[in-house]
Amino acid sequence: MAKDFYATRSTAWWKVAFAMIGSCMSGVTFVSVPGMVGVAGWGYLQMCLGFFLGYLVIAFVLTPLYFKLNVVSVYQYLENRFGISSYKTGAWFFFVSKMLGAAVRLFLMCATLCLLLRIPIWITVIVVVALEWAYTVRGGVKAVIGLDIIKTICMLVAVGLTLVLVGREVGHPDTSMMRVFYFDDVNHPQFFWKQLLGGLFTVVACTGLDQDLMQRTLACKNVKDSQKNLVVSVILQIVVISLFLLLGVYLYQFAALHGIDAKGDALFPAVTWSGALPKVVGVLFVIGLVMAGFPAGGSALTALTTSFTVDILGGRERSRVWVHTGMAVLMAVCILVFNALNSTSVIDAVYRLASYTYGPILGLFAFGLCCKAPVRDKWVPLVAIVAPVVCLVLDLNSVAWFGGYHFSYEILPLNGLLTMAGLWLIRK
Repeated sequence: MAKDFYATRSTAWWKVAFAMIGSCMSGVTFVSVPGMVGVAGWGYLQMCLGFFLGYLVIAFVLTPLYFKLNVVSVYQYLENRFGISSYKTGAWFFFVSKMLGAAVRLFLMCATLCLLLRIPIWITVIVVVALEWAYTVRGGVKAVIGLDIIKTICMLVAVGLTLVLVGREVGHPDTSMMRVFYFDDVNHPQFFWKQLLGGLFTVVACTGLDQDLMQRTLACKNVKDSQKNLVVSVILQIVVISLFLLLGVYLYQFAALHGIDAKGDALFPAVTWSGALPKVVGVLFVIGLVMAGFPAGGSALTALTTSFTVDILGGRERSRVWVHTGMAVLMAVCILVFNALNSTSVIDAVYRLASYTYGPILGLFAFGLCCKAPVRDKWVPLVAIVAPVVCLVLDLNSVAWFGGYHFSYEILPLNGLLTMAGLWLIRK
């Protein structure tokens, strides 16, 4: 059972590369990327360039380190470098962020199914989470990778066919909505360097230091295969994101032709269910949305089980199935809590939380790799808590204190830098 929950170094790299296209995209991506074209054009590709640079850092800095240490959990590096308190700190920050993020993604999927099937959401949640538990409790990482491949195929088919059907009616895409680079205004949220650096640090923190996503890379046979997987995967992801952006242009043009008043996240579902397209498009949308959300829950369950069992419980083999069951129950409770709150602002806050929870992890790894000084391990949890609190205070008061400046993606690297500064202060 133990080996089922973590990478076994036996999967072909090309399978992992293809699977990671789907694993790095959620139901939110499926809906939001086409919708953002109306405001930002194709500016999201600037962030994708940062993704590419971030994947190079993961491939040639972090991956060789993980293979050399032969770790089950990526956070075991922190114990080797600093001590047990640092190790537990990284694991707990990952646990909170992953649980909330996975619960939000499944909540969006369960809410959609609830509306379509017209059944109480608590029944939908129980069925969905039970299915997540069932296919991962035995299959573990291999089952996650297998379903990610199916998920990727379904997403590509859904987007591809929708592009063809909508494109036939619209004709040529409106190039005025396809602007990529923004160099002219440093205060603009799409300013090139903000997007580039934001993409780089986001990928390094939320992929390279994420127990869930790195288990796929560590499933490859060796370091070279893992590096090939990462480089090929990010190139394929950029291609797929470009298809989503092109779809966004077509959807906005189609909505204008048919008088559909929708934009942003509401655009894709509004067009597909408007009746102006064949019913198969609506079916494709639902399939794509479900397949974008369902595997994310399973992979999160597997990663949470691995991290909690290995990092927090100390690797007690007999407790794995019980931990896996407990993770599923806790996830179901979180989904129902989100439903009870029924507030989009709460969902946005949880996604924003990722910048705060992954920031200390980013700072811990960066300090460990860039500085050889040992630290007073028992003070590390305090530093990891203080850094995001300071970031939150700065974020809430940035408009008043910094002449109207709004923090965006740069809150993540700032959080990491503050963590590194705190570690420098408590060095031995």
